[in-house]
Amino acid sequence: MADKEDLTPEQTAGFKVGEKKTIDQYQELDQNDESLRKWKESLGLGTGKDISDKSDPRKCIILSLGLEVEGRPDIIIDLHSPEAVNTLKDRPFTIKEGAQFRMKATFKVQHEILSGLKYVQVVKRGMSHKMQEMMGSYGPSTEEKPFYEKKFEADTAPTGMLGRGSYKVVSRFVDDDNQTHLQFDWSFDVKKDW
Repeated sequence: MADKEDLTPEQTAGFKVGEKKTIDQYQELDQNDESLRKWKESLGLGTGKDISDKSDPRKCIILSLGLEVEGRPDIIIDLHSPEAVNTLKDRPFTIKEGAQFRMKATFKVQHEILSGLKYVQVVKRGMSHKMQEMMGSYGPSTEEKPFYEKKFEADTAPTGMLGRGSYKVVSRFVDDDNQTHLQFDWSFDVKKDW
């Protein structure tokens, strides 16, 4: 398993996390500021009924991680429950060598604004490779938008005899407040064919 340092997201030079505010405080911010109004709209603030589960204190619930490959059914990793997450490392899925793929995550947001969500993963097979993807900031999920989906940059599976084999992965979803929303181990195999 990768140590916590491996999964620390890289920080943008000069960026400072803003003061944390409640949804109501954001709603009341300067109504005459056009750029602020557009930013609030982009987060979905003030639109639709909030569907946050009062009995669940989590701010972000990661529902699934998926792999899209053109011409093939998506491979979906269910992350709804701790039981599903715990079995992932023992059930690798297969990727064809050289295949172009894109990862995607589905998640819902509850109770407050989720600021600067990032996906960080470390893939190990001999050497390790770290990848980070900025997912963005989101308002709480509503009846109109019950979950969010973020597609990552396209990538290519390794090729050749040295590229084929089993890979171990540690993934982490973390926000600007350095709160980890989910961290889990999983694996995949690169083979000559599906």
